[in-house]
Amino acid sequence: MTFRKTAATLLATAALALPALAQDSQESAQGDVAVTIYQNGQSMVEDVRRLDIARGTTRIEFPDVSAQIRPATLSFAAQDTAIVEQNFDFDLLTPTKLMEKAIGQTVTLIRTNPATGTETRERAEVLSTAGGVVVRIGDRIEVLRDDGLPVRVVFDEVPPNLRARPTLSVTLNSSRSGARDASIRYLTPGLGWTADYVALFHEGEGTVDMQGWVTLTNNTGTTFFDADTLLVAGDPSGRGGYSQPRRDMVRPGTQTADRERLGDFYLYPIEGRTTIANAQTKQVNFLDVQGVPARRVYTAGVSWLTNQENPSPVSTAISFNSSREGGLGDALPAGTVRFYQRDAQGNPQFIGENGIGHTPMGSTLSLRTGDAFDIFTQAEVESRERITAAEYERTARYRVIEDGEVVREVEVDRAVQHYRTTMRYTFTNAKPEPVVVELTQSGLDRYWWGRDYRIVSEDVEGESLNLGNRLYRVTVPANGERVVRVTYETRF
Repeated sequence: MTFRKTAATLLATAALALPALAQDSQESAQGDVAVTIYQNGQSMVEDVRRLDIARGTTRIEFPDVSAQIRPATLSFAAQDTAIVEQNFDFDLLTPTKLMEKAIGQTVTLIRTNPATGTETRERAEVLSTAGGVVVRIGDRIEVLRDDGLPVRVVFDEVPPNLRARPTLSVTLNSSRSGARDASIRYLTPGLGWTADYVALFHEGEGTVDMQGWVTLTNNTGTTFFDADTLLVAGDPSGRGGYSQPRRDMVRPGTQTADRERLGDFYLYPIEGRTTIANAQTKQVNFLDVQGVPARRVYTAGVSWLTNQENPSPVSTAISFNSSREGGLGDALPAGTVRFYQRDAQGNPQFIGENGIGHTPMGSTLSLRTGDAFDIFTQAEVESRERITAAEYERTARYRVIEDGEVVREVEVDRAVQHYRTTMRYTFTNAKPEPVVVELTQSGLDRYWWGRDYRIVSEDVEGESLNLGNRLYRVTVPANGERVVRVTYETRF
Protein backbone atom coordinates (compact mmCIF):
# COMPACT_ATOMS: atom_id res chain seq x y z
CA MET A 1 0.00 0.00 0.00
CA THR A 2 1.15 3.54 -0.72
CA PHE A 3 1.27 5.53 2.51
CA ARG A 4 1.61 8.98 1.01
CA LYS A 5 -0.57 10.98 -1.31
CA THR A 6 0.35 14.16 -3.09
CA ALA A 7 -1.79 17.15 -2.27
CA ALA A 8 -3.30 17.10 -5.75
CA THR A 9 -4.31 13.43 -5.52
CA LEU A 10 -5.66 13.72 -1.98
CA LEU A 11 -7.70 16.81 -2.59
CA ALA A 12 -9.07 15.57 -5.90
CA THR A 13 -11.13 13.15 -3.81
CA ALA A 14 -11.80 15.54 -0.98
CA ALA A 15 -15.03 17.53 -0.53
CA LEU A 16 -14.28 21.20 0.05
CA ALA A 17 -16.69 23.02 2.33
CA LEU A 18 -16.75 26.46 0.69
CA PRO A 19 -20.32 27.72 0.82
CA ALA A 20 -19.37 31.23 -0.16
CA LEU A 21 -17.84 30.14 -3.48
CA ALA A 22 -20.01 30.61 -6.57
CA GLN A 23 -20.42 27.28 -8.38
CA ASP A 24 -22.36 28.28 -11.49
CA SER A 25 -19.82 27.74 -14.27
CA GLN A 26 -22.20 29.20 -16.85
CA GLU A 27 -22.01 32.70 -15.34
CA SER A 28 -19.43 34.87 -17.03
CA ALA A 29 -18.30 38.44 -16.58
CA GLN A 30 -17.31 38.70 -20.23
CA GLY A 31 -18.93 41.29 -22.45
CA ASP A 32 -18.93 41.52 -26.24
CA VAL A 33 -16.11 39.09 -27.11
CA ALA A 34 -14.24 38.86 -30.42
CA VAL A 35 -11.56 36.20 -30.93
CA THR A 36 -9.04 36.10 -33.77
CA ILE A 37 -7.22 32.77 -33.96
CA TYR A 38 -3.96 32.39 -35.86
CA GLN A 39 -2.15 29.19 -36.82
CA ASN A 40 1.08 30.00 -35.01
CA GLY A 41 -0.16 29.21 -31.49
CA GLN A 42 -1.32 32.77 -30.75
CA SER A 43 -4.75 34.36 -30.64
CA MET A 44 -6.08 37.85 -30.03
CA VAL A 45 -9.02 38.39 -27.69
CA GLU A 46 -11.02 41.63 -27.53
CA ASP A 47 -13.54 41.94 -24.71
CA VAL A 48 -15.78 45.03 -24.42
CA ARG A 49 -17.61 45.32 -21.08
CA ARG A 50 -20.05 47.95 -19.78
CA LEU A 51 -18.62 49.16 -16.47
CA ASP A 52 -19.48 51.81 -13.89
CA ILE A 53 -16.17 53.61 -13.32
CA ALA A 54 -15.75 56.06 -10.43
CA ARG A 55 -13.93 59.35 -10.73
CA GLY A 56 -10.29 59.48 -9.68
CA THR A 57 -8.05 56.49 -9.12
CA THR A 58 -9.93 53.24 -8.97
CA ARG A 59 -9.28 49.52 -9.39
CA ILE A 60 -11.32 47.53 -11.92
CA GLU A 61 -11.30 43.75 -12.15
CA PHE A 62 -11.81 41.74 -15.34
CA PRO A 63 -12.53 38.12 -14.41
CA ASP A 64 -12.82 35.40 -17.08
CA VAL A 65 -9.81 36.39 -19.14
CA SER A 66 -7.57 33.69 -20.59
CA ALA A 67 -5.57 31.86 -17.94
CA GLN A 68 -2.63 32.06 -20.37
CA ILE A 69 -2.93 35.77 -21.08
CA ARG A 70 0.27 37.54 -22.04
CA PRO A 71 0.01 40.61 -19.78
CA ALA A 72 2.64 42.53 -21.74
CA THR A 73 0.33 42.53 -24.78
CA LEU A 74 -2.64 44.11 -22.95
CA SER A 75 -4.32 47.14 -24.47
CA PHE A 76 -7.00 48.95 -22.41
CA ALA A 77 -9.36 51.63 -23.67
CA ALA A 78 -12.22 53.49 -21.96
CA GLN A 79 -13.46 57.03 -22.51
CA ASP A 80 -12.00 59.68 -20.17
CA THR A 81 -9.70 57.18 -18.41
CA ALA A 82 -6.01 56.42 -18.32
CA ILE A 83 -4.41 53.19 -17.15
CA VAL A 84 -2.01 53.39 -14.20
CA GLU A 85 -1.04 49.75 -13.70
CA GLN A 86 -2.24 46.23 -14.36
CA ASN A 87 -1.99 42.90 -12.53
CA PHE A 88 -2.86 39.41 -13.64
CA ASP A 89 -3.91 37.10 -10.82
CA PHE A 90 -2.94 33.69 -12.17
CA ASP A 91 -3.09 31.80 -8.85
CA LEU A 92 -6.33 29.95 -9.52
CA LEU A 93 -8.38 28.22 -6.87
CA THR A 94 -7.52 24.52 -7.10
CA PRO A 95 -7.30 21.82 -4.40
CA THR A 96 -3.51 21.84 -4.63
CA LYS A 97 -3.23 25.63 -4.40
CA LEU A 98 -5.75 25.71 -1.57
CA MET A 99 -3.68 23.28 0.48
CA GLU A 100 -0.43 25.09 -0.34
CA LYS A 101 -1.90 28.40 0.84
CA ALA A 102 -3.05 26.69 4.05
CA ILE A 103 0.51 25.93 5.21
CA GLY A 104 0.76 27.29 8.78
CA GLN A 105 -3.04 27.46 9.03
CA THR A 106 -5.50 25.16 10.74
CA VAL A 107 -8.03 23.06 8.84
CA THR A 108 -10.59 20.45 9.79
CA LEU A 109 -10.11 16.80 8.77
CA ILE A 110 -13.27 14.73 8.55
CA ARG A 111 -12.88 10.95 8.33
CA THR A 112 -15.86 8.71 7.70
CA ASN A 113 -16.02 5.11 8.86
CA PRO A 114 -17.27 3.21 5.80
CA ALA A 115 -18.86 0.50 7.96
CA THR A 116 -20.86 2.69 10.33
CA GLY A 117 -20.93 6.03 8.53
CA THR A 118 -19.66 7.73 11.69
CA GLU A 119 -17.71 10.92 11.10
CA THR A 120 -14.66 11.91 13.13
CA ARG A 121 -13.53 15.55 13.14
CA GLU A 122 -10.06 16.74 14.06
CA ARG A 123 -8.37 20.12 13.84
CA ALA A 124 -5.02 19.93 12.11
CA GLU A 125 -2.25 22.41 11.31
CA VAL A 126 -0.86 22.06 7.78
CA LEU A 127 2.94 21.85 7.96
CA SER A 128 4.00 20.90 4.41
CA THR A 129 2.70 19.79 1.00
CA ALA A 130 6.08 18.83 -0.56
CA GLY A 131 5.60 15.27 -1.81
CA GLY A 132 2.62 14.73 0.47
CA VAL A 133 0.49 16.51 3.06
CA VAL A 134 2.07 16.69 6.52
CA VAL A 135 -0.15 17.92 9.39
CA ARG A 136 0.12 18.39 13.16
CA ILE A 137 -2.83 16.97 15.10
CA GLY A 138 -2.51 17.74 18.79
CA ASP A 139 0.92 16.49 19.87
CA ARG A 140 1.52 14.18 16.90
CA ILE A 141 2.77 14.65 13.35
CA GLU A 142 0.87 12.75 10.68
CA VAL A 143 1.19 12.21 6.95
CA LEU A 144 -2.21 12.00 5.32
CA ARG A 145 -2.17 8.58 3.75
CA ASP A 146 -4.20 6.44 1.43
CA ASP A 147 -5.67 4.04 3.99
CA GLY A 148 -9.00 3.56 2.22
CA LEU A 149 -10.95 5.80 4.61
CA PRO A 150 -12.84 8.70 3.00
CA VAL A 151 -11.24 12.00 4.00
CA ARG A 152 -12.59 15.51 3.60
CA VAL A 153 -10.63 18.66 4.27
CA VAL A 154 -12.66 21.64 5.45
CA PHE A 155 -11.08 25.07 5.09
CA ASP A 156 -12.31 27.98 7.16
CA GLU A 157 -12.04 30.44 4.27
CA VAL A 158 -10.66 30.99 0.79
CA PRO A 159 -7.31 32.79 0.84
CA PRO A 160 -7.74 36.30 -0.58
CA ASN A 161 -4.98 35.81 -3.18
CA LEU A 162 -6.66 32.82 -4.82
CA ARG A 163 -9.11 33.40 -7.64
CA ALA A 164 -11.88 31.09 -8.75
CA ARG A 165 -11.43 32.44 -12.31
CA PRO A 166 -8.50 34.03 -14.17
CA THR A 167 -8.72 37.74 -13.34
CA LEU A 168 -7.06 40.83 -14.73
CA SER A 169 -6.90 43.82 -12.38
CA VAL A 170 -6.45 47.30 -13.81
CA THR A 171 -5.82 50.49 -11.85
CA LEU A 172 -7.36 53.49 -13.65
CA ASN A 173 -7.43 57.23 -13.36
CA SER A 174 -10.78 58.58 -14.56
CA SER A 175 -11.66 62.24 -15.08
CA ARG A 176 -15.37 61.54 -14.48
CA SER A 177 -17.70 58.98 -13.00
CA GLY A 178 -20.33 56.99 -14.85
CA ALA A 179 -21.00 53.90 -16.95
CA ARG A 180 -19.12 53.44 -20.17
CA ASP A 181 -17.66 50.77 -22.45
CA ALA A 182 -14.26 49.47 -21.41
CA SER A 183 -12.28 47.40 -23.89
CA ILE A 184 -9.38 45.07 -23.22
CA ARG A 185 -7.37 43.44 -25.97
CA TYR A 186 -4.61 40.89 -25.45
CA LEU A 187 -2.75 37.98 -27.00
CA THR A 188 -2.90 34.47 -25.60
CA PRO A 189 -1.69 31.00 -26.50
CA GLY A 190 -3.98 28.03 -25.96
CA LEU A 191 -6.43 28.65 -28.81
CA GLY A 192 -5.83 26.98 -32.14
CA TRP A 193 -7.46 25.80 -35.32
CA THR A 194 -6.76 23.38 -38.12
CA ALA A 195 -8.52 22.58 -41.36
CA ASP A 196 -9.83 19.05 -41.91
CA TYR A 197 -11.20 17.89 -45.26
CA VAL A 198 -13.52 14.96 -45.93
CA ALA A 199 -13.37 13.87 -49.60
CA LEU A 200 -15.66 11.24 -51.17
CA PHE A 201 -13.98 9.94 -54.34
CA HIS A 202 -16.18 8.64 -57.18
CA GLU A 203 -13.66 6.80 -59.35
CA GLY A 204 -16.14 5.74 -62.03
CA GLU A 205 -17.35 9.30 -62.49
CA GLY A 206 -13.92 10.85 -62.09
CA THR A 207 -15.11 13.30 -59.42
CA VAL A 208 -14.73 14.03 -55.73
CA ASP A 209 -17.15 15.61 -53.23
CA MET A 210 -15.31 17.60 -50.58
CA GLN A 211 -16.30 19.16 -47.28
CA GLY A 212 -13.98 21.41 -45.31
CA TRP A 213 -14.18 21.63 -41.53
CA VAL A 214 -12.49 24.03 -39.17
CA THR A 215 -11.48 22.28 -35.95
CA LEU A 216 -11.20 24.70 -33.03
CA THR A 217 -9.40 23.81 -29.80
CA ASN A 218 -9.37 25.77 -26.55
CA ASN A 219 -6.87 25.05 -23.78
CA THR A 220 -6.69 28.56 -22.32
CA GLY A 221 -8.47 27.63 -19.07
CA THR A 222 -11.35 29.97 -19.96
CA THR A 223 -14.55 29.62 -21.97
CA PHE A 224 -15.27 32.40 -24.45
CA PHE A 225 -19.03 32.84 -24.61
CA ASP A 226 -20.93 33.89 -27.73
CA ALA A 227 -17.74 35.07 -29.41
CA ASP A 228 -17.39 36.69 -32.82
CA THR A 229 -14.69 34.35 -34.19
CA LEU A 230 -12.28 35.04 -37.04
CA LEU A 231 -9.66 32.57 -38.30
CA VAL A 232 -6.47 33.68 -40.04
CA ALA A 233 -4.79 31.24 -42.43
CA GLY A 234 -1.07 31.88 -42.21
CA ASP A 235 1.72 32.38 -39.72
CA PRO A 236 2.25 36.06 -38.83
CA SER A 237 5.20 35.24 -36.58
CA GLY A 238 7.92 36.96 -38.54
CA ARG A 239 10.31 34.14 -37.59
CA GLY A 240 11.42 33.63 -41.16
CA GLY A 241 13.37 30.51 -42.10
CA TYR A 242 13.42 28.26 -45.10
CA SER A 243 10.21 26.93 -46.57
CA GLN A 244 9.69 23.22 -46.91
CA PRO A 245 9.10 21.75 -50.39
CA ARG A 246 5.46 21.10 -51.24
CA ARG A 247 5.23 17.43 -52.18
CA ASP A 248 1.44 17.65 -52.34
CA MET A 249 1.38 20.41 -54.97
CA VAL A 250 1.91 19.65 -58.65
CA ARG A 251 1.36 23.24 -59.80
CA PRO A 252 0.63 26.31 -57.64
CA GLY A 253 -2.43 28.33 -58.58
CA THR A 254 -2.61 31.93 -59.77
CA GLN A 255 -6.24 32.79 -58.91
CA THR A 256 -7.42 35.07 -56.11
CA ALA A 257 -10.08 33.56 -53.87
CA ASP A 258 -13.25 35.48 -53.05
CA ARG A 259 -12.26 35.93 -49.42
CA GLU A 260 -11.13 38.89 -47.36
CA ARG A 261 -7.38 39.16 -47.08
CA LEU A 262 -5.23 40.73 -44.40
CA GLY A 263 -1.81 41.43 -45.86
CA ASP A 264 -0.63 38.05 -47.14
CA PHE A 265 -3.18 36.04 -45.16
CA TYR A 266 -6.71 34.89 -45.88
CA LEU A 267 -9.50 35.40 -43.35
CA TYR A 268 -12.08 32.73 -42.57
CA PRO A 269 -14.86 34.19 -40.39
CA ILE A 270 -17.10 31.76 -38.51
CA GLU A 271 -20.69 32.50 -39.49
CA GLY A 272 -22.69 33.68 -36.48
CA ARG A 273 -21.41 33.79 -32.94
CA THR A 274 -20.15 30.68 -31.22
CA THR A 275 -19.12 29.64 -27.72
CA ILE A 276 -15.59 28.22 -27.55
CA ALA A 277 -15.65 26.12 -24.39
CA ASN A 278 -12.48 25.42 -22.45
CA ALA A 279 -10.99 21.95 -22.99
CA GLN A 280 -13.27 21.45 -25.98
CA THR A 281 -12.85 20.62 -29.66
CA LYS A 282 -15.43 22.20 -31.98
CA GLN A 283 -15.90 21.73 -35.73
CA VAL A 284 -17.46 24.28 -38.08
CA ASN A 285 -18.08 23.74 -41.82
CA PHE A 286 -16.50 26.19 -44.28
CA LEU A 287 -16.43 24.27 -47.59
CA ASP A 288 -18.97 22.00 -49.30
CA VAL A 289 -18.46 21.26 -53.02
CA GLN A 290 -19.68 18.31 -55.11
CA GLY A 291 -18.58 16.93 -58.46
CA VAL A 292 -15.04 18.29 -58.58
CA PRO A 293 -13.07 16.61 -61.42
CA ALA A 294 -10.54 14.20 -59.92
CA ARG A 295 -8.54 11.18 -61.01
CA ARG A 296 -6.46 8.45 -59.49
CA VAL A 297 -2.76 8.69 -60.28
CA TYR A 298 -0.15 5.93 -60.03
CA THR A 299 3.44 7.09 -59.63
CA ALA A 300 6.90 5.61 -59.19
CA GLY A 301 10.29 7.24 -58.75
CA VAL A 302 13.63 5.77 -59.80
CA SER A 303 17.09 7.12 -58.93
CA TRP A 304 19.97 6.95 -61.37
CA LEU A 305 21.44 3.43 -61.74
CA THR A 306 18.79 1.93 -59.49
CA ASN A 307 18.97 -1.86 -59.71
CA GLN A 308 16.07 -3.34 -57.77
CA GLU A 309 16.28 -7.00 -56.81
CA ASN A 310 12.55 -7.20 -56.23
CA PRO A 311 9.48 -5.39 -57.57
CA SER A 312 7.98 -2.62 -55.44
CA PRO A 313 4.40 -1.28 -55.40
CA VAL A 314 3.70 2.01 -57.10
CA SER A 315 2.20 4.88 -55.14
CA THR A 316 -1.47 5.73 -55.51
CA ALA A 317 -2.69 9.31 -55.27
CA ILE A 318 -5.82 11.38 -55.91
CA SER A 319 -5.32 14.44 -58.10
CA PHE A 320 -7.70 17.43 -58.28
CA ASN A 321 -7.71 21.17 -58.81
CA SER A 322 -8.76 24.11 -56.63
CA SER A 323 -9.55 26.45 -59.53
CA ARG A 324 -12.72 28.46 -59.96
CA GLU A 325 -13.59 26.69 -63.22
CA GLY A 326 -14.42 23.07 -62.49
CA GLY A 327 -12.44 22.94 -59.27
CA LEU A 328 -13.01 23.62 -55.60
CA GLY A 329 -13.11 27.35 -56.21
CA ASP A 330 -11.42 28.40 -52.99
CA ALA A 331 -8.09 28.92 -51.29
CA LEU A 332 -7.42 25.98 -49.00
CA PRO A 333 -5.86 26.49 -45.56
CA ALA A 334 -3.33 23.90 -44.45
CA GLY A 335 -4.80 20.72 -43.02
CA THR A 336 -5.47 17.03 -43.54
CA VAL A 337 -7.50 15.55 -46.41
CA ARG A 338 -9.14 12.18 -45.70
CA PHE A 339 -10.42 10.23 -48.70
CA TYR A 340 -13.36 7.85 -48.77
CA GLN A 341 -14.77 5.66 -51.55
CA ARG A 342 -18.01 3.68 -51.71
CA ASP A 343 -17.83 -0.11 -51.74
CA ALA A 344 -20.11 -2.40 -53.75
CA GLN A 345 -22.86 -1.95 -51.15
CA GLY A 346 -22.64 1.83 -51.43
CA ASN A 347 -21.01 2.35 -48.03
CA PRO A 348 -18.19 4.93 -47.83
CA GLN A 349 -14.89 3.32 -46.80
CA PHE A 350 -11.69 5.08 -45.75
CA ILE A 351 -8.94 4.77 -48.40
CA GLY A 352 -6.20 7.07 -47.11
CA GLU A 353 -5.20 10.55 -45.99
CA ASN A 354 -2.50 13.14 -46.51
CA GLY A 355 -1.70 16.68 -45.49
CA ILE A 356 -1.69 19.85 -47.56
CA GLY A 357 -0.05 23.21 -47.00
CA HIS A 358 -1.69 26.59 -47.56
CA THR A 359 -2.88 26.31 -51.15
CA PRO A 360 -3.83 29.23 -53.44
CA MET A 361 -6.87 28.87 -55.64
CA GLY A 362 -6.21 27.31 -59.03
CA SER A 363 -3.58 24.86 -57.74
CA THR A 364 -3.27 21.26 -58.89
CA LEU A 365 -2.82 18.86 -56.01
CA SER A 366 -1.83 15.20 -56.01
CA LEU A 367 -2.22 13.60 -52.60
CA ARG A 368 -0.62 10.23 -52.00
CA THR A 369 -2.97 7.84 -50.20
CA GLY A 370 -0.77 4.73 -50.04
CA ASP A 371 0.71 1.91 -52.10
CA ALA A 372 -1.20 0.15 -54.87
CA PHE A 373 -2.12 -3.47 -54.13
CA ASP A 374 -2.10 -4.75 -57.72
CA ILE A 375 0.50 -2.64 -59.55
CA PHE A 376 4.27 -3.10 -59.25
CA THR A 377 7.35 -1.81 -60.97
CA GLN A 378 10.96 -2.96 -61.06
CA ALA A 379 13.83 -0.84 -62.35
CA GLU A 380 17.04 -2.59 -63.41
CA VAL A 381 20.26 -1.68 -65.13
CA GLU A 382 20.03 -4.01 -68.12
CA SER A 383 23.43 -3.05 -69.55
CA ARG A 384 26.16 -0.53 -68.88
CA GLU A 385 29.37 -0.09 -70.87
CA ARG A 386 32.12 2.43 -71.26
CA ILE A 387 32.30 4.09 -74.66
CA THR A 388 34.93 6.26 -76.32
CA ALA A 389 34.67 9.97 -76.78
CA ALA A 390 34.37 9.39 -80.52
CA GLU A 391 31.42 7.08 -80.02
CA TYR A 392 29.89 9.64 -77.74
CA GLU A 393 30.33 12.38 -80.31
CA ARG A 394 28.72 10.27 -83.04
CA THR A 395 25.41 10.46 -81.21
CA ALA A 396 25.48 14.26 -81.26
CA ARG A 397 22.61 15.71 -83.27
CA TYR A 398 24.41 18.74 -84.68
CA ARG A 399 27.32 19.64 -87.03
CA VAL A 400 28.69 23.13 -87.74
CA ILE A 401 29.61 23.12 -91.47
CA GLU A 402 29.88 26.04 -93.90
CA ASP A 403 30.46 25.59 -97.67
CA GLY A 404 31.19 21.94 -97.16
CA GLU A 405 34.01 22.62 -94.74
CA VAL A 406 34.23 22.24 -90.99
CA VAL A 407 34.58 25.72 -89.51
CA ARG A 408 35.07 24.68 -85.88
CA GLU A 409 37.42 22.21 -84.31
CA VAL A 410 36.98 20.89 -80.74
CA GLU A 411 40.08 20.35 -78.68
CA VAL A 412 39.87 17.79 -75.88
CA ASP A 413 42.05 19.10 -73.09
CA ARG A 414 41.41 16.20 -70.71
CA ALA A 415 40.33 12.62 -70.84
CA VAL A 416 36.60 12.18 -70.33
CA GLN A 417 34.89 8.87 -69.65
CA HIS A 418 31.53 8.17 -71.25
CA TYR A 419 28.94 5.48 -70.54
CA ARG A 420 26.05 3.94 -72.39
CA THR A 421 23.39 2.64 -70.00
CA THR A 422 20.16 0.84 -70.78
CA MET A 423 17.54 0.90 -68.03
CA ARG A 424 14.76 -1.69 -68.07
CA TYR A 425 11.50 -0.83 -66.30
CA THR A 426 9.08 -3.71 -65.79
CA PHE A 427 5.44 -2.96 -64.92
CA THR A 428 2.83 -5.50 -63.83
CA ASN A 429 -0.90 -4.91 -63.43
CA ALA A 430 -3.31 -7.35 -61.76
CA LYS A 431 -6.30 -5.07 -62.24
CA PRO A 432 -9.02 -6.00 -64.77
CA GLU A 433 -8.53 -2.65 -66.53
CA PRO A 434 -5.45 -0.92 -67.97
CA VAL A 435 -3.70 1.71 -65.87
CA VAL A 436 -1.24 4.52 -66.55
CA VAL A 437 1.83 4.67 -64.33
CA GLU A 438 3.79 7.92 -64.20
CA LEU A 439 7.43 6.95 -63.71
CA THR A 440 10.04 9.61 -63.03
CA GLN A 441 13.71 8.85 -63.66
CA SER A 442 15.74 11.17 -61.48
CA GLY A 443 19.45 11.77 -60.96
CA LEU A 444 20.23 12.74 -64.56
CA ASP A 445 21.76 16.10 -63.57
CA ARG A 446 25.31 15.74 -62.22
CA TYR A 447 26.44 19.36 -62.05
CA TRP A 448 27.91 21.31 -64.97
CA TRP A 449 30.28 18.59 -66.24
CA GLY A 450 27.51 16.04 -66.74
CA ARG A 451 24.65 18.05 -68.12
CA ASP A 452 25.16 16.99 -71.73
CA TYR A 453 23.68 13.54 -71.18
CA ARG A 454 21.62 12.15 -74.07
CA ILE A 455 18.61 9.94 -74.54
CA VAL A 456 19.66 7.60 -77.35
CA SER A 457 16.45 5.58 -77.49
CA GLU A 458 13.29 5.17 -75.45
CA ASP A 459 10.33 2.80 -75.93
CA VAL A 460 7.95 5.44 -74.56
CA GLU A 461 8.50 9.09 -75.36
CA GLY A 462 9.49 10.87 -72.19
CA GLU A 463 9.03 14.41 -70.97
CA SER A 464 11.88 16.36 -69.40
CA LEU A 465 10.56 17.94 -66.22
CA ASN A 466 13.90 19.68 -65.60
CA LEU A 467 17.62 18.96 -66.00
CA GLY A 468 17.61 16.01 -63.65
CA ASN A 469 14.17 14.41 -64.03
CA ARG A 470 12.43 12.75 -66.97
CA LEU A 471 8.81 11.59 -66.85
CA TYR A 472 7.40 8.53 -68.64
CA ARG A 473 3.66 7.84 -68.80
CA VAL A 474 3.40 4.10 -69.31
CA THR A 475 0.12 2.36 -70.10
CA VAL A 476 0.10 -1.12 -68.54
CA PRO A 477 -2.49 -3.53 -69.98
CA ALA A 478 -5.17 -5.14 -67.86
CA ASN A 479 -3.96 -8.31 -66.14
CA GLY A 480 -0.71 -7.88 -67.96
CA GLU A 481 2.91 -6.85 -68.01
CA ARG A 482 4.87 -4.24 -69.92
CA VAL A 483 8.62 -3.72 -70.24
CA VAL A 484 10.03 -0.32 -71.20
CA ARG A 485 13.69 0.25 -72.08
CA VAL A 486 15.52 3.59 -72.23
CA THR A 487 19.16 4.01 -73.30
CA TYR A 488 21.17 6.93 -71.94
CA GLU A 489 24.65 8.16 -72.80
CA THR A 490 26.27 10.05 -69.97
CA ARG A 491 29.57 11.10 -68.45
CA PHE A 492 28.72 9.39 -65.19
